[in-house]
Amino acid sequence: MTRWTPDNLKGKAVTVVGLGQSGLASARFCRAAGAIVTVSEAGDASAFRNVIRQLEPAGVALEFGPHRPETFQTADLVVLSPGVPHTLAPLEAARRRGIPVVGEMELASRFITEPIVAVTGTNGKTTTTELIGAMLEASGLDVFVGGNIGNPLIEYVESGKPADWLVVEVSSFQLDTMDGFHPRIGCLLNISEDHLDRYPDFTAYAAVKWRLFRHQTADDTAILNGALKAAGVLNQPLPGRTLFFNGAPPGHQPSARRRDGVLELDMGDRATGMALDLSAMSLIGRHNEENVAAAGLASLAAGASPTAIQSALDAFRGKPHRVFFVREVQGVRYYDDSKGTNVDAVARALDSFHQPVVLIMGGRDKGGSYQALEARLPDKVRQVIVMGEAAETITRALQRIVPIQTVTDMGAAVRLAAETARPGEVVLLSPACASYDMYANYRQRGEDFCRHVQQLA
Repeated sequence: MTRWTPDNLKGKAVTVVGLGQSGLASARFCRAAGAIVTVSEAGDASAFRNVIRQLEPAGVALEFGPHRPETFQTADLVVLSPGVPHTLAPLEAARRRGIPVVGEMELASRFITEPIVAVTGTNGKTTTTELIGAMLEASGLDVFVGGNIGNPLIEYVESGKPADWLVVEVSSFQLDTMDGFHPRIGCLLNISEDHLDRYPDFTAYAAVKWRLFRHQTADDTAILNGALKAAGVLNQPLPGRTLFFNGAPPGHQPSARRRDGVLELDMGDRATGMALDLSAMSLIGRHNEENVAAAGLASLAAGASPTAIQSALDAFRGKPHRVFFVREVQGVRYYDDSKGTNVDAVARALDSFHQPVVLIMGGRDKGGSYQALEARLPDKVRQVIVMGEAAETITRALQRIVPIQTVTDMGAAVRLAAETARPGEVVLLSPACASYDMYANYRQRGEDFCRHVQQLA
């Protein structure tokens, strides 16, 4: 991939699509580099007043409402925000005219020479990304942590402050528009049904995840979940070193093994490895042991010291909305897993508990099947409470398995859960759905859950 300098953008007509955090950062960066920038946002201008006040004085043109075809057809470059489908008609028309269409992360990577650790997967991306960042920082390295985690990669380029390593979370939507993105270390944590409202089928979704490794070379490292069977992705050869956690496919040895409370990490060179003690780990669940294994392998590959890796794990406390303990009320423990926006995430969250669970689900359905929960619900869940657009769909799918009740909002869900749960049990918000029917994002949904839990007597 050809590296760029700001001169590559000077005087060019750049159309930025979408005015979320990534779109704002892209527009600001391209304008500062001397580009003629137009932002095309399908939403209403009234929702973007603060952003307008930032961009208009800088000379950025703003268009709201339906995308104007001419804005795309006259561009030299189109920069796409990750939430915008890359198959929109104006984008397809631009491609037919030979106009490059790239995502914000791809744009940023054209200006970056520092090594990148990139983390993707259906679940666990944020935890693993932040843990790798903490492990490298504990080793005394200067690290930028960002990407889909909330800090757009283009903001790193904009800052002009070089780091030793960049650790970035990468979503499937960002991989859609990757053309030359090259991670020195790539981690694929898992693949399960998700975003089938955006992709034609599961095979297409899995193939997008594999794009993370397209531009790796013999000098790079790929870290893979050894249990992956999704769409045969492990049948595809990789040019560099490949490390496996959670088992390994036939013909390979796992690089991470769990033994007596210790995670043994082996880089395959007989010189680099460690025994990672899990006894002080605050993250719960088998899925988080997999995340820790991937993080430890990636950190060793990036040059972190075993002592720093251990200390970072011991100090790591996780993030809200990811099987996060809220409080205990009358012997019932409440957990916020609002980021559990697909069925596999709910299954992983349930596997974290041995106590009976009162499960709160629902939101906007993403097109996947709820059948993966059928085997777990009878043993794990005593009651399901559903809300939102997907309430009826979930009820139809699971009502033969477990008692289900429908409520209208989060306050009613928490009150019913409190009335239903017994001392020693768990109330878990793990929706298996997107939040956009009732909330702006999963964080707002999780905060609403926590607020109602804190109000319980």
